[in-house]
Amino acid sequence: MTMHQLKIAEQTYHSRLLVGTGKYKDFAQTKAAIDASGAQIVTVAIRRTNIGQNAGEPSLLEVLPPSEYTYLPNTAGCYSADEAVRTLRLARELLDGHKLVKLEVLGDPHTLYPNVVETIDAAKTLIQDGFDVMVYTSDDPIIAKQLEDIGCCAIMPLASLIGSGMGILNPWNLQIIIDNAKVPVLVDAGVGTASDAAIAMELGCDGILMNTAIAGAKDPILMASAMKKAVEAGREAFLAGRMPKKHYSASPSSPTTGLIT
Repeated sequence: MTMHQLKIAEQTYHSRLLVGTGKYKDFAQTKAAIDASGAQIVTVAIRRTNIGQNAGEPSLLEVLPPSEYTYLPNTAGCYSADEAVRTLRLARELLDGHKLVKLEVLGDPHTLYPNVVETIDAAKTLIQDGFDVMVYTSDDPIIAKQLEDIGCCAIMPLASLIGSGMGILNPWNLQIIIDNAKVPVLVDAGVGTASDAAIAMELGCDGILMNTAIAGAKDPILMASAMKKAVEAGREAFLAGRMPKKHYSASPSSPTTGLIT
């Protein structure tokens, strides 16, 4: 059903879980975890993962063929707009003209919090250069709207700091971003376990991107499977529409008529 598909830059995907390819013990574990997650879009840090730029070394392209997965090159480790733009232009060359990218420009090496000023500058340049830009940003609704207006094809606010596993710290801001966006909104960063993923999807997020929550688990492959189910359950709950909360007003589940007396 189309309502269960994620549409980004005119492409549709049945999975709403996007998974990173870093922090696994080896490429074999990366492959097994991503298969268990059901993800169709995989992110790759161009500055940290070999996708052909290092000749003679094992390449991720051999383990996760681009014919089977949509690659989402990202600018992890970039601290300026210029760095980010150069990195994604390199990715486009390595991936034969690939246009879909994830932009992140960091502002601090300790928190990995985004530098939204540099992010906006980079987004403008990349969009003018023909890229389809999915953008990592803070959970500031004003910045999120500005990035959408620039032309980003998806807005990706953090739930909490990258790699923190702290979960959804500010659902109210996320809700404002979701309610005002006309492009997909995907939570990026901070998810720690399956319940965090379900909460994000129940809020109305269109998808979730995660890496450490899976790769950093004691059993990454089992956690990948759990995340797949959580994203699906959260999406179905959002579509179903939860019952209203009734403070101090109980309502019995069983019928109150026709009781045996």
